[in-house]
Amino acid sequence: MKNPTTYKTIRVDGLNIFYREAGPKDAPTILLLHGLPSSSRMFESLFNRLSDRFHLIAPDYPGYGHSDWPNPKDFAYTFDNIAKIMTHFSEALKISKYTLYMADYGGPVGFRMVLEHPERVESLIVQDAVAHNEGLGANWKKRREFWENRKDNEEALRKNLLSLETTRTRHVGDDPSVDRYDPDLWTDEFAFLNQPGQIEIQSDLFYDYRTNVASYPKWQEWMRKNKPRLLVIWGKHDLSFDLGEPERYRNDVPTADVHVLDAGHFALDTKPDEIAELIRKFMKK
Repeated sequence: MKNPTTYKTIRVDGLNIFYREAGPKDAPTILLLHGLPSSSRMFESLFNRLSDRFHLIAPDYPGYGHSDWPNPKDFAYTFDNIAKIMTHFSEALKISKYTLYMADYGGPVGFRMVLEHPERVESLIVQDAVAHNEGLGANWKKRREFWENRKDNEEALRKNLLSLETTRTRHVGDDPSVDRYDPDLWTDEFAFLNQPGQIEIQSDLFYDYRTNVASYPKWQEWMRKNKPRLLVIWGKHDLSFDLGEPERYRNDVPTADVHVLDAGHFALDTKPDEIAELIRKFMKK
């Protein structure tokens, strides 16, 4: 490959943060923020398709992938904390301007970064990440009960959120074309979730998800006021979130470029060519 991916680690706030990097460093930078329970690995297909034109950087959050997994007793697994570390990560790499690609958990991490340093963000790409309470849908009822009473609902939450069935459903959703999905996608992630300490890490971070819901109005207000360049990509077979969410982004930013694809929650599983082309067109405008 002319622009091969490199795999690096940098020290940030006392932690080793792993990241993937590809493309010319003088090209427009896209900072890619991954979801649950994946890592920067979820962007491999985009790296293969976009590194000729863009400078791509995708880190693993603390507690994910090849970054350090500090003990929850010593490290606060909150979205505020992860966003702070991702901001310091971008500063350590001297990235002063970038497009943010926010997938799933990348949304709450990325929007915090946006509000902290809006001058650094040239445009936003949202892929199956919620910014409106209605976007969570009916299947979040049990998860909301966990936020209200963690002690009594933690066991049920862990079974619901971290099971093999749920890990598979996050990818396939209700897509009838199951044969398009590589089963390694969910078996690898399930193996990751069963590593020592992961149950505690993921439970802590998911408990903190309630702070995202409380922050949604601030994110919406920022979008309505600033009208950022915005590309929204959504998988219509995504059962994690409500399918009306893409249009809610358009209500906030009428100029948003919105595309609902024949894909699941991790739309890159089956539509990398289409997504890469959408990004090329969006970035060219």
